[in-house]
Amino acid sequence: MDAHPKILIIRLSSIGDIVLTTPIVRCIKTQIPNVQIHYLTKANNAIILNNNPYIDRIITFSGSLSETIRLLKKENYTYVIDLHKQIRSLIIRLRLLKPSKTFNSLRVKKWLLVKWKLNELPEKHIVDRYFEATKGLGFNIVNDGKGLDYFLADEDYISPDALPLSFQDGYIAIVVGSKHQTKQIPTDKLIQLCQGINKSIVLLGDKNDRKKAIEVENAVGARVFNACGAYNLNQTSSLIANAIGVITPDTGLMHIAAALNKNTISVWGNTVPQFGMYPYFPKDSKAKVYIFEKKDLSCRPCSKLGYKECPKKHFDCMRSLDFENIISIANDWEVIRDK
Repeated sequence: MDAHPKILIIRLSSIGDIVLTTPIVRCIKTQIPNVQIHYLTKANNAIILNNNPYIDRIITFSGSLSETIRLLKKENYTYVIDLHKQIRSLIIRLRLLKPSKTFNSLRVKKWLLVKWKLNELPEKHIVDRYFEATKGLGFNIVNDGKGLDYFLADEDYISPDALPLSFQDGYIAIVVGSKHQTKQIPTDKLIQLCQGINKSIVLLGDKNDRKKAIEVENAVGARVFNACGAYNLNQTSSLIANAIGVITPDTGLMHIAAALNKNTISVWGNTVPQFGMYPYFPKDSKAKVYIFEKKDLSCRPCSKLGYKECPKKHFDCMRSLDFENIISIANDWEVIRDK
């Protein structure tokens, strides 16, 4: 093996997918002497990795394949690990002319589950499938079982003074949004949750979720603080870090909650945990984790990603979940220590 190997890891998007690559980054950095790790991602996702001490350089995808490849060729990488596995990342791998590996994305098996409800998927988390991409490149990397990473700088933390006084004794964080509507908790169900939970509640999301969160805030009152669109991703993550626990759909903030080792209630709409992207915690985690999904719906999963609205118009996958049980669990939560 090269005495000073330089490895390029490719994952362009999205938030959750990038967070899920952090165990392999950490394990490569700690298990290969003198290794340099460069990470290629989209510019708007660099914030996810900026504070990661296991990454030596973040390279942002310019939008131009030729320009990005020109820049990468100057680095003369020893190996390339493609954890994106799309056309663009394939072209980059081929053009760099370096030893490279990728992982099994199981597209056909996912299609079988979506189209024909035939489950041939392995019971294996995508993090563990990512580790397969290190095999055959001249080194033996093993999963250390320490879970996901998400690093925050001092300036990322929201001052307690930014929240109402009553929130400083603890709060539940509830994720309002997701890229796809069929992953989101419906507004009336969010209101039901917030009205039933006996703790202060911080609503999380981006500016696109703010209108929905305002509806919830107006219906419930002062126990709800609407943080949607008020903070950047790292600041929002600091609100997760300080929460008693998190209620979240299948979205990027769910994986950040797992990286921060928080009590988590994960609620699933049109997607399913069998895709291998359920919350991934350290082996020694003391966090309490619950998965809520409607397993007996013949139309679920209807997509491996999601839709703007339920194709069947009823949205039973989310609407028929046991929200009273979710409320009961959240009300029993106590503060746990971060890892």
